[in-house]
Amino acid sequence: MTNRIVQFTGIMLAALVTGVFWGTWFTLTRSLDSFSAAEFLHIGKTIIANVALPMRVLMPASLLVMLWAIWLYPAKHSTGFYLLLAGFMLMLATLLITLLVEVPIDNDIRRWTVETLPVDWESKRLTWKHFHALRTLTSVAALSAFLWGILLPSGRARREAFLEIHGAAGQREGHRLS
Repeated sequence: MTNRIVQFTGIMLAALVTGVFWGTWFTLTRSLDSFSAAEFLHIGKTIIANVALPMRVLMPASLLVMLWAIWLYPAKHSTGFYLLLAGFMLMLATLLITLLVEVPIDNDIRRWTVETLPVDWESKRLTWKHFHALRTLTSVAALSAFLWGILLPSGRARREAFLEIHGAAGQREGHRLS
């Protein structure tokens, strides 16, 4: 039962992290180039203020719970296990993109005013936009792999379902378990 609770919590936390990135990408990032400098700064500072603190908790919590779910996963050399591990690694990549690229640009945006914008602000905005799209992709892939690993029936569950459908005679007739 503990395993299922940890898995559910991992899914929910990964979904919350992914939702923040997906929502921002879907509603804002794709049209970022159309905003004036003043609009860009206003929207950017507002979003940064709204998500900075919650994401400081959500991202590490999602990684810790995902790692806990991997540790509790019973079939360590199964496809499900490796999918959970892939989900964790992709979420870790999402965190690294955030910390190494996005947060430094966010910190710059926080300090900028329309009057003090650097000459290359549009280049930084483009870098932020590209890396935000990448971290959105890695977070969606992380959630997908993690969820798939949990939903994928174990080898034992597949064998039990096979036997329920075909019975022992199915094994003797050469049907394969896949």
